[in-house]
Amino acid sequence: MSFGQGGPHGAPGDPQQPHQQPGPPPGVAPVPPPVPPAGQFGPPPDLSAGPQPGPQPGPPPQAQPVPQPVPQPVPQPASPWGPGAGQGPGRPAQTPDWDALADSSAARGRRRKWLLIGGGALATVAVAGTVAALVVGSHKSGGASGLPSPQKLPSSPGSPEPSFSQVAPPPPPNPRDFIASADKDKAPLSTKTLFPHSKPSLDKRKYERTATGTTEDCASATQGGLGSVLTDNGCRKVLRATYVRDGVAVTVGVAVFDTKAAADKAKDQSTGNIESLAGDGPSFCRATACRLTANAEGRYAYFTVAGYTNGKAVPDDDKQALQAGRDVAGYTFRRIMARANEQAAASVATPSPAPKKQA
Repeated sequence: MSFGQGGPHGAPGDPQQPHQQPGPPPGVAPVPPPVPPAGQFGPPPDLSAGPQPGPQPGPPPQAQPVPQPVPQPVPQPASPWGPGAGQGPGRPAQTPDWDALADSSAARGRRRKWLLIGGGALATVAVAGTVAALVVGSHKSGGASGLPSPQKLPSSPGSPEPSFSQVAPPPPPNPRDFIASADKDKAPLSTKTLFPHSKPSLDKRKYERTATGTTEDCASATQGGLGSVLTDNGCRKVLRATYVRDGVAVTVGVAVFDTKAAADKAKDQSTGNIESLAGDGPSFCRATACRLTANAEGRYAYFTVAGYTNGKAVPDDDKQALQAGRDVAGYTFRRIMARANEQAAASVATPSPAPKKQA
């Protein structure tokens, strides 16, 4: 059945126009049209076989109004730049909301600060709880005293003690400095201080002191050329002492000078001998050969003469007089050094006062 070119719903002679649905407004997602139920308009055309002839005109079915979906607004994400700051077609560019950004940054900083404070407080509480638990445990295990017994203390290797640099004390003074010159050698000097022992034991050989004497005329206590040697070098006085043992007598004479150099020079130039001091005993070594020694220590030069008390000359192979002279010379050296040591010790025990500051 043919209706010709026109239709009941269109103008005669005009081709039938397809019905156009209105598009969604800008910014709203398009809603797909509803799919018509099967059989209402016929099967969908087969597009794979090329162009198909249009539908044959016929009486159109009673058209049912198709309900149109109401477009729903799609929520847009809030812009950090403030309301209405989004940029899009038809929207003008706007200035960011700096106050809102500052408030948001400050809020985040406060939250971070409180989180750090809270974490630190929790850590402190945890440490305090651990320490309290340990203290309580130690009190329980320590008995009444609350302290662990010495056997339970942990053993640790001994650590080296710290070393502290100590100031070394000044070296003691040299005793020889006190007998090197008259300026320092101020101790009392006499035959009693220089020869204090009446029966000294010299190298296990006991001697007896029989005479002592002091003279300021140094030449009068000598024989031969020794007097001029002592006088020329500035001798101040001579102190003498005689010791006797088993028929052998020894006289020692100590010549005192102002300096060590003068005493050394007198010893090197010595000739002749010191004169024996007999005292109440017999004279010896006045006109006979005897054993002689000459030495010096500090500002003192000392000489010995040793021989027989019966006046007999000392032969060349003699050993008694030789040993006696050595014993008394050694004793004299030790007495001079004792004088030096005593003065050195006294200087350390009583140091000299510090000089006064000038105003």
